[in-house]
Formats: sequence, C-alpha cells, structure tokens
Amino acid sequence: MEKKQYRPFYFMLILVLLLAACSGGDETGGTENTGEDMTEEDKQGGTLIYGRGADSVGLDPINVTDGESIRVTHNIFETLLEYDQNLELQPKLATEYNSSEDGLTWTFQLREGVKFHDGTDFNAEAVVFNFERWMDPENPYHQGDFPYYPFLYGGFKGDENHLIEHVLATGEHELEIKLKRKTAPFLSYLAISMFGIASPAAIEQYGAELNEHPVGTGPFMFEEWSRNSTITLAKNPEYWMDGKPYLDKLIYQVIPENAARLNALQTGEIDVLDGMNAGDTNVVEEAQGLELQKRPSFNIGYMAFNMEKEPFDDPLVRKAINMAINKEEIVDAFYNGMADPATSPLPPSLWSHDDALEKYDYNVEEAKKLLAEAGFENGFETELYTMSNPRPYLPEPMKIAEAIQSDLAEIGITAEIVSTEWATYLDDTKSGKHSMAMYGWTGVMADPDNFLYPNLSKTNAEVPAQNIAFYKSDEFTSLITEARETIDQDKRTELYKEAQALFQEDAPWVMLAYTTPPLAQSDYVEDYVPHPMSNDLMTDVYLSNQ
Repeated sequence: MEKKQYRPFYFMLILVLLLAACSGGDETGGTENTGEDMTEEDKQGGTLIYGRGADSVGLDPINVTDGESIRVTHNIFETLLEYDQNLELQPKLATEYNSSEDGLTWTFQLREGVKFHDGTDFNAEAVVFNFERWMDPENPYHQGDFPYYPFLYGGFKGDENHLIEHVLATGEHELEIKLKRKTAPFLSYLAISMFGIASPAAIEQYGAELNEHPVGTGPFMFEEWSRNSTITLAKNPEYWMDGKPYLDKLIYQVIPENAARLNALQTGEIDVLDGMNAGDTNVVEEAQGLELQKRPSFNIGYMAFNMEKEPFDDPLVRKAINMAINKEEIVDAFYNGMADPATSPLPPSLWSHDDALEKYDYNVEEAKKLLAEAGFENGFETELYTMSNPRPYLPEPMKIAEAIQSDLAEIGITAEIVSTEWATYLDDTKSGKHSMAMYGWTGVMADPDNFLYPNLSKTNAEVPAQNIAFYKSDEFTSLITEARETIDQDKRTELYKEAQALFQEDAPWVMLAYTTPPLAQSDYVEDYVPHPMSNDLMTDVYLSNQ
C-alpha cells in the first residue's frame, strides 16, 4: 500500500523536472544546455555579436597592422601556416613543407579542394599571384603601403636586401619559395595574418577597393561594413572543414565606451565583450549568465618618445621621464591584477626575454637631476598623445595618460593630452605628429623578431612609420638583423639580449605593462577561446541557446 501511496509524488516530480528542462533555466528563455551533449547539427546556426572599442582600419590584410583589423580579416582570409593557442606552428592552406639542405629553397604542398568565397579555386598559382602583388612595386595590383612586407622581407623586389629569389608554382598544389639568404623566422612569416591569401579574381576586380570587398578562403565571408558601427560576416557554406563554421553570422559591433560595452553585454545586445575597465572584472565574475575570459599575455604596453623632436632627442630627458613615471602605481590602479610592470620590449612569455634587464626605478629626485643636467631645470611644455579606445595593453588609455601627466608635472613637465579615434591616431603617430604617444603591440608571431624589428628597427622609422619613436640606432638594427639571419637559437638569444640592453640604455620608450587582457561573454557562447595574438578564429564557436 505504501508503494501505491508515493507513486503519484514521484510521477509529479519527474514531470516537473522534465518541464523545467524543456523550458530553459534563464530569464531570457535560453537553455541551461552547456553544449556538452549537443550534436553537430544542434550547434549549427545563430548570430554572434562581438563588442569592441574601435572599428577596423581596413580589410585588406596586407595593408593593415592594427589588431582591430586583424581580428576580422583572420576570419575571412587564411595563411599558409598558422599559430595555435600554444603558439606552435600548424598547417593551414599548406599541409606539408620541407627545406633544401642549405635552408634556402622551401617546397610546400597545398591543401586541395579549397575554394575562395567567389567560387574560384585556391591553388599554387593563386599563392604566386599574391606574392607577386605583395613584393613587386611594378605589379598593377601593388596598391597601398604593404607595411609588413618590406620589414620582414628586406624591402621589395628590386631592392638590394630583398629576401626572396622567386616564388613558383611547381604543380597544381605545390609551391616553391627560394630565399637569397637563411632567415630563421621565415616559416613564422607565413603564419602572420597580414599574409592571408586573397582571391586573384577579386584582386583583379576590385584593385585598391579590395579593402572594402575582401575575398579569401576562410570560414566567414564578408557581407557588409557600416563604418564605425558594424562589420557583418556570413558563414562560408563551402568551407573546406566539414560542418564548420557553426555560426550563420558574425558581427563586430563598435561601442567606444567600456561601460557602455559592458552594459550591452549585460542586456544581451552583444554576446562577447573585448576591452573593459579593470575594476569591472569583478562585476562580470559576480553576474549571473556572464563569464570572464582571460587572453594569454603576449603583448607590451609603452609610451614612445618622438626622438626626432626636441627635447626627446636627448637621452637624459628620456631617462628622466622613465624615472618620473610610477609604473607600479599605474599597473595597480588600472589593471586590476592583470598586468605586471614592463622592463623589456619583449614579453616574458617569449624566448630570449631578459628578465635580468636593469629597470628604471621610480625616483623623482633623480629624474629632476637628469632633467636639470639636460638644461631643463624648470621643465618644459609638451604633448602626450593617447588613443580614445581601449587596447589590450592599455585598458583605460585616457586615465593612464592622466596618471602619466600627473607624474610628469612633479618634475616640471606640463603635458597636454591629445586624444583621437583609432584610425586617426594611427595616422598621426605614424606620420610623427606626436611628441610622446601611448602605444603597444600584440605579437603576431612567436619570435622576438616580430616585437623588435617592426617597432624599433631603423629601417621602419620612415613615414609612415611603425617605429613611432623614430629610433634610428645602427647598432640596434644591426643586432636584430644578425639575429634574424642566424639559425642557432642560442646565438640568436645572445644577440637579442644585447639588443635589449642597448634599448634600455637608449630609452626610446617608457615601458609600462605586460597584460593579461580580460574579456567577457554570455555563458551560452561555447568554445570561444581567446588567442594570445588577439586574432581569434571563430570556426568552432557555437551558441548553446539556439
């Protein structure tokens, strides 16, 4: 009799649990499904909106260097090789490669069955077409600055130090690249997002307008760009990875203010947030339905002096300012435990970083002495440029600039802050309008060459310059060039440590921070894994609330 008495209770309990499971567990009518039991078919569909602080500068990868452009182009275009989450080289459009004994001739087997978004075939001739466009100034489609090519490959075709002898299609899906000299990081060059392979047909059709009509082989296809608002990408239905990507659409939404971006995440207007005020990490961790993400540290934040302007051509002034800025206090105040004060232009996670490098300690009195020795006992007036939008290495650029402004006032330097939107900021600093400028770098390859050569080599200090300090040291450039052309990694490490010591002595920058940038997402976003290089690939991402 007892058995019959309790049977209705168990029936009702099971019914309640089933109804709860069917109805979903959150206030927005979503599902409690974590994604673990979803089939490949279940994962298909949906739109992910990625909130960020600034717009892309352009969408032709060879003509951009900024992170906001690269995060988009990396999902449209693919490179021959790529870096995984552990910064290990992996095959992409090239499946195999080998080198001749002298290290000069490289042969690549290319992936078969791949098509560009316009339906044309990817093959060796397409890769040759892209290289010819990149390296030959006489090529009719060599339109733009192509900033990354010359400082990796020693100039363009016809220049004395140009690295490439030839690029040939030796078969439908076989490629040969012959170099003029051994180059240790050569394979890494092929994994850099700037060298995404574009459709030759699209290049011929759009020319310089490829910047606004990008066509690659990647998991997503370009659909629409509303300047300073949204970039919309659509699923590539013919992508070579079966069943992927899962998302139907991927939208990059510009929301300049950190607080407004967080509010948009909380209200469901966006699904992923990049860039936040340091103190808001606690808000995200405590909020129901949100998750905090941390991008592995692979960046540097700094303030560059324009060494072509007085008085920043004087090393005493540069050293005085290095001592006047309280870097530890800035990190404590604005990074919420997700950064460490920086000393070297190489991040600690990268081999050959010199953790024994002598730093500039905070010392106001010594800074005043150096400034007086330089002839500026009463200080001087100058400008400090900063971007208006957050960057991974500068989460609150205006507040950090104000802290630096306050520190400089202690030694008699009056610095007016000049702030502009991202694209204008890049143009102004690369053209040398600034006296001092907030800046930073997220690596695009796991080699010291990528941090030192673009940002500090003499060869990259001509307008438009990536080396915005206009640091033109022959000795420094000679060291990093020798390291680039040396195969033995121990010897390369020695050369890079010499270069770091020289950098510290010359003080072209004030090193600020190495950061672990925080991001946030809604908890229904599955398999989004922030990449150390910030070029997050969305191929595997899906939404469990579909």
